[in-house]
Amino acid sequence: MNSKEFSLVSDSGQPLLERYQACKAMARGYAESKKTDKARLAHGRAFCAEVIEAYWVELAMRHSTTMKIKDKPAGLPRLTEDVTRVAQGIGRLIVEFPVEDAGYLIGSIYTVTLPPALRSEMGAFYTPPPLVARLLDLAEEAGFDFSRGSAIDPACGGGAFLAPVALRMLARSNGASADWLLRSLGRRVKGVEIDAFAAWMTRVLLEAAVMPLCVQAKRRLADVVTVADSLQPQDMGAFDLVIGNPPYGRVKLSDPMRRRYARSLYGHANLYGLFTDLALRLAKPKGVVAYLTPTSFLGGQYFKALRGLILDEAKPVAFDLVADRHGVFDDVLQETLLTTYAKGKKWAPANVSVLVPKGLNAAQVERLGTVDLDVDGAPWILPRSAEDASLLRALSKMPTRLEDLGYAVSTGPLVWNRHKDQLRSRPSSNALPLIWAEAITAQGFRFVADRRNHVPFIEVKPEQQHLLTSRSCVLVQRTTSKEQDRRLLAAVLPQEFLDKHGGAVVENHINMIYSPSGSVTRVYPATICALLNSDAVDRAFRCISGSVAVSAYELNAIPLPSFADMRRIELLVQNGASSAAIDREVAHCYGVR
Repeated sequence: MNSKEFSLVSDSGQPLLERYQACKAMARGYAESKKTDKARLAHGRAFCAEVIEAYWVELAMRHSTTMKIKDKPAGLPRLTEDVTRVAQGIGRLIVEFPVEDAGYLIGSIYTVTLPPALRSEMGAFYTPPPLVARLLDLAEEAGFDFSRGSAIDPACGGGAFLAPVALRMLARSNGASADWLLRSLGRRVKGVEIDAFAAWMTRVLLEAAVMPLCVQAKRRLADVVTVADSLQPQDMGAFDLVIGNPPYGRVKLSDPMRRRYARSLYGHANLYGLFTDLALRLAKPKGVVAYLTPTSFLGGQYFKALRGLILDEAKPVAFDLVADRHGVFDDVLQETLLTTYAKGKKWAPANVSVLVPKGLNAAQVERLGTVDLDVDGAPWILPRSAEDASLLRALSKMPTRLEDLGYAVSTGPLVWNRHKDQLRSRPSSNALPLIWAEAITAQGFRFVADRRNHVPFIEVKPEQQHLLTSRSCVLVQRTTSKEQDRRLLAAVLPQEFLDKHGGAVVENHINMIYSPSGSVTRVYPATICALLNSDAVDRAFRCISGSVAVSAYELNAIPLPSFADMRRIELLVQNGASSAAIDREVAHCYGVR
């Protein structure tokens, strides 16, 4: 990086956002030039500190004040003159944006400078302004009063939420004096952040957002940010609004922490699930929780206890599915949504919408309808489009599940990297076919192993008979995404293939739908396969699943046609009907065209 590169952030005629994106790329490049994660972290923070200080100085100059920035954390390395100049230019550029955008813009630069492993561990992803604004609107619709209520962000990061919350409070202030308003904000707004550097960012950017008020009142905003781990036991008080974008990712809990959050846990713990549990503890009896999280809690088995807890303690008010995940968060592949819950409110159907970000400061909201949610921890089925209304009505009246038809679901038993010494490229007397996910195609089962590190055979030892599959079953890919044409991709593992080879071994990136020993199936595997590959069931699954995983739990939760309807579908399959004809019959069962 050198002084010539700085022309990207000069008055070059580029749109502001394009200039900012170029700046962020330079910040990432500077951080990636460091040879160790420790050096990258230190220099990334030093770079962002220079950005923030330049932002503050420029803002203070525009407001004709000599207010000094809060002291930055000690021990940051010195930057070269060229790098410092670039960072300062970025800070001055960010002043050109609305003040409520600064937390996101600077926070995003901070996160791209972090070592990837640390960023993943922290679950650090900053929330774009249109999503923040929409979540504030939803919080207000759920009952939060910005003119008098208190609010906390228990994982406040760089202040992407606290500054807009404070500004919304001021906008609802009804003409109170500057001094009173500033004191009121000091009492009503609170942030907690485990990362001391990010907490400093919040302090600075929150005060920068209300700088005109500070100038008018001739006093500083009280320090409302605490450096702490919110998840640890402590008295943080109770609030009318708990808001934020909590960190994501699995976390290993100590025994005391697992006991503390036992009421919302089932198996693995995810950070955002813990923060949802915490939010319900922090919200007052008539308080509101407003969070941006992944959608995986809607359907996954690991979140069944959390879903039950939410419904026990609060009323879901609204769900906004974020339509464009790739264009919203850097490096995030999970589908996300905005959710609001109101404690102490009368039960009513929850509103469901799709939110489409339109640049940095706008979003389009498309109402999809309302939903009633189950109270037993079952997946929450939400429409993904306006056309899903009739589908959801049909699903609510379909009690049949796979187990009612004599089938169970499990993952393939082989974790291949635990048996590397048994993998074989050629057949032998002791080797059996190894079935990988690529064997499941739109045209049916195809015995192939053509991806990296995949081989077609495995030697099975006498004591490993549990790995062996010898009966025909339906194979379903375990990992798909909403962007794919199909979330469900199924194929029958033929009995003739198994008989020819003496069985096969199925790898664990595949779900197996099979008939347990001793059970009686009411339809053939080919019928189950045709049903799962239909457009209507794919749509139904999208309304159930909130993650890229196609889990056994969610497959078991798919509402299926009645046995009489299944028999009609089976006759079509047995008579060799076209996929289009089968699709039409299945669509009729699900009330869709």
